[in-house]
Amino acid sequence: MIVYTASLDGVTPERLRGFFEGWTNPPSAETHLRLLRGSDHVVLARDGGEGDVVGFVTALTDGVLGAFIPLLEVLPAHRGQGIGTALMERMLARLDDLCGVDLLCDPELQPFYARLGLTPATGMSLRRYEYQAGRPAPPAEG
Repeated sequence: MIVYTASLDGVTPERLRGFFEGWTNPPSAETHLRLLRGSDHVVLARDGGEGDVVGFVTALTDGVLGAFIPLLEVLPAHRGQGIGTALMERMLARLDDLCGVDLLCDPELQPFYARLGLTPATGMSLRRYEYQAGRPAPPAEG
């Protein structure tokens, strides 16, 4: 049974294995947990409620007008079960009082997002793939 939650309670790097398929320089599970913690909004799909994370979506927002959804991922073994749709529906509900919600995706993914009410838009981006694994963790205080 898949359980959806906005809580990161009990999420450890060991619960975040297998994401970022096809990335040339994927973030480690430890960095993945840092990016989840640093996001304004997170929705997770967990196996059995407290088990492994099988999907996630994140959002960054100014809390006034707009939000950006940088990541939506579902583990390959769990695709085709509606998990990505459920994650996006929950995230869009969290952001439903904002004027604009933006994301970038490859053209072949546009029909998926269109089913959720998003429309194609023109945009620009800058990608520095040498940093794809994420910023290093800040030194521990103490």
